[in-house]
Amino acid sequence: MSGARVWLLCALGPLALLAAATTPPNILLVLADDLGFGDLGSYGHPASATPNLDKMAAGGLRFTDFYASCPLCSPSRAALLTGRYQTRSGIYPGVFYPGSRGGLPLSEVTIAEVLKARGYATAMVGKWHLGLGANGSFLPIHQGFDHFLGVPYSHDQGPCQNLTCFPPDTKCFGTCDQGVVPVPLLQNQSILQQPLAFPQLVPLYNKFSRDFIADCARQDRPFFLYYASHHTHYPQFGSQEYVGQSLRGPFGDALMEFDGSVGLLLQALQENGLEGNTLVFFTADNGPETMRMSRGGSSGLLKCGKGTTYEGGMREPAVAYWPGRISPGVTHEMASTLDVLPTLAALAKVPLPTVPLDGYDLSPLLFGGGKSPRQMMFYYPPSPSELLGVFAVRYGKHKAHFFTQGAFHSGTTPDQDCHGLTPLTPHEPPLLFDLEADPAENYNLLQGGAVGLEVLWVLKEIQLQKALFDQHMEFGESQIGKGTDLALQPCCAPRCTPKPSCCHCP
Repeated sequence: MSGARVWLLCALGPLALLAAATTPPNILLVLADDLGFGDLGSYGHPASATPNLDKMAAGGLRFTDFYASCPLCSPSRAALLTGRYQTRSGIYPGVFYPGSRGGLPLSEVTIAEVLKARGYATAMVGKWHLGLGANGSFLPIHQGFDHFLGVPYSHDQGPCQNLTCFPPDTKCFGTCDQGVVPVPLLQNQSILQQPLAFPQLVPLYNKFSRDFIADCARQDRPFFLYYASHHTHYPQFGSQEYVGQSLRGPFGDALMEFDGSVGLLLQALQENGLEGNTLVFFTADNGPETMRMSRGGSSGLLKCGKGTTYEGGMREPAVAYWPGRISPGVTHEMASTLDVLPTLAALAKVPLPTVPLDGYDLSPLLFGGGKSPRQMMFYYPPSPSELLGVFAVRYGKHKAHFFTQGAFHSGTTPDQDCHGLTPLTPHEPPLLFDLEADPAENYNLLQGGAVGLEVLWVLKEIQLQKALFDQHMEFGESQIGKGTDLALQPCCAPRCTPKPSCCHCP
């Protein structure tokens, strides 16, 4: 990133936008990639070295029942930033690719756009994966972010077999995607590196983030920083400091680097006197890619992982951390990434977007020890359809599966239900589980004897809620269904030949 130093990241904006009476809180939103429910020390992994995340979990509110909206990257991230199920914005089926024509529609209102109305400085670091588009039209700087340093899609969506993932010269494991341009590192819309240098990447992100926080502190301006890490997605990588340091091999080294980044961000808040006025919220986009075995993460006691609507695919670690404002503890209340936008809007005292939202303000849970307003969760697969609707519904402690399907992302485990060749299977009556007594979804309440009246009532209510939700859900035009165009793949030397292999710049 030489010659690309970022000056005055948090330059003063229109002060009229700031409330005269009080300064709204700073927001640091930290997102892990393909991190399982069972991957952190604070969530029970015996060999994970995650002291900074564990410090947040001990000093903040740790969630046991927190959900992503989808078990896959692009749709999950769309829902996080908009507070709306990905079906509404058209982020389906699957994920965006380097030459995708579509992206997160500019008509969607993101967290960054909501907070800018309150005078926030906004920045994003890391993995975007919500479209690139012609001339970068879908990138973060067109979605409410003042600054962006990161990668437009997953870091495995380009050839990696000859790249160094761990110094001094350990090549990336596997080959990643072939026949596309090398993965670029972008600053706003400009390509800084192509291919990106994996061992240097996180130190660049950390410096950018710390500079942004410090600049905002000097200007006394509230900020929203969205730190979307690539860790622990395949292929794992890391900087020199973390090579060979973990008991879990390359996956653990990458996880340690992610945890180290969290520690540096918390340190930056302390050094700038901002810890008392900053909400730090951490979670992950979807469950672990168990097909990678020891390089793919762990869903702990939960069933399956990435790509499935079992608990391991969508239930995620999550922590809300704000010393002096959020009391330390553990909550078993239900919550979701869909609730982040409404909660942050309430904290910043800004109106919600005038569109149908699927999230709730979690303030009563975070600050008053009250109940969560979320009592239901609807589970969409990576490729949803209006015909089938949601695959599963959680209502209180009960979850019903109306359809199940395996996913190649969740292969290699002994459970055949998880595997990619396990076909779409309808269930009538649905499979019904008590997630408080049986979070692993082992014991169907509708099998093995007489069924009590309470269980029958719950089943009927869940069936009704699914019917109502499916009936009122309006699917947006599929953005991923618009296909790809080779000309849209980012290239640092647009006129070079032969493409895509010629797209190499220092």
